[in-house]
Amino acid sequence: MLESRVSEKEAKHLGYMVVLASWLAVFCLFGYRATFSVLQGPMAKDLGWSASKLTLGYSLMMSVYAVTAFFSGMIIDKWGTKPAYFLGAISGSLGFLITSFSKTYMSYLIPYAVFAGIGTGMLWVSSTVSVRKWYVGKAYATMWGIAFMGAPVAQVVLSLGAKQVLATMDWRFAMRILSLVVLIALIIATLVAKKNPKYYGLEPFGMDTLKTKKNNVNDREWSIKQAFSTFPIWGAIIAFLTSMVAEFLVWTQIVKYWMADCDLSLSTATNLYVAIGIAGIFTMPLMGVVADKMVGKLKHETKARKYMIIFAPITGVIACIALMTGKGAVTLSIVSCIVFAVYWAIEPGGVAGYAASVYGNKTFGKIWGLSTLIVMGIGPALGSFMGAYLYDISGSYYNSLKFAMTSFAISAIVAMLLPLSIDKD
Repeated sequence: MLESRVSEKEAKHLGYMVVLASWLAVFCLFGYRATFSVLQGPMAKDLGWSASKLTLGYSLMMSVYAVTAFFSGMIIDKWGTKPAYFLGAISGSLGFLITSFSKTYMSYLIPYAVFAGIGTGMLWVSSTVSVRKWYVGKAYATMWGIAFMGAPVAQVVLSLGAKQVLATMDWRFAMRILSLVVLIALIIATLVAKKNPKYYGLEPFGMDTLKTKKNNVNDREWSIKQAFSTFPIWGAIIAFLTSMVAEFLVWTQIVKYWMADCDLSLSTATNLYVAIGIAGIFTMPLMGVVADKMVGKLKHETKARKYMIIFAPITGVIACIALMTGKGAVTLSIVSCIVFAVYWAIEPGGVAGYAASVYGNKTFGKIWGLSTLIVMGIGPALGSFMGAYLYDISGSYYNSLKFAMTSFAISAIVAMLLPLSIDKD
């Protein structure tokens, strides 16, 4: 197909539509995570299952998500994000809908793991890589920060919405409403999503930043074998993986921590959880601007992204300390929420930005897809399960939070060791 040519105004509009579609995809993806933390208590009470038994469903869902993410990366390298978003709309909606009819453990485990896993797996790589394909260098983090705002908005809107529904109805009805929300949001994302910039005869915004480098890697084509025989991608994977273990432990168990260890009500605990989302609405774009300003100041994107992903897990350690010492005290709990929101705003996009700055955009979809398969196939499942398991054997979430804090610290140390290029530091 011949490439079309568009005006500068039209190019900006196309880029904004990419960001909007990514916003909606991230909203739905993190809507699954946000609502699980709120719904698992009522589900456990109604169905009589333990925390670890319920969380296993979420862990398996994340494993299916990880495998699906690998294939979504290859899809968007070739066809763009529309097919991925459409598959996400259908499967993600069915994940909530079919699970809402669960009566037995297997009727919960299988549809939630398979349909929700496939649905969400089509969203993460698609949203991160599509923004990166349109925005690079000092233009990337700001636009990704705007797209990533969908995550805290989901945490606020969907958590409060689920809480409100649970006050008058049951968790099954809440899941059916969520099914409709996911379907509508992702159909819109499918309609507004755009193909990769090359299709329109465009270069990514911010390309001038990369062209100042002596060795521009943006047009290099990598095979999976070539990319994964180098250290930077494995260093990025390990740094991201250890952060994800800690992050998902916190996200999936924090509401129950405030209830079980701090004697707060479900309503108060949910409100605190929502506070992370409210803070995130501001930290997402703010930290994106900070990251891009650092790129401009250092005139070296890889170095700037590396510094940010060293800083991010350190904030995770601080947030865990605040949670444990606060023991439910409102002030320290809110401090921990804000600090977690800062971590959240940096780490996912920051690691993707680091890897893309090293390997370029041309075949980044499949590189990041396989990276996501490894990270999300292990991190969320291990983190969420360990959080619940350590609680089940000890009756307290303090050991779970210590585990998370250690994992964040390892992430920061690994990030410090990341090289600035394929061949040298």
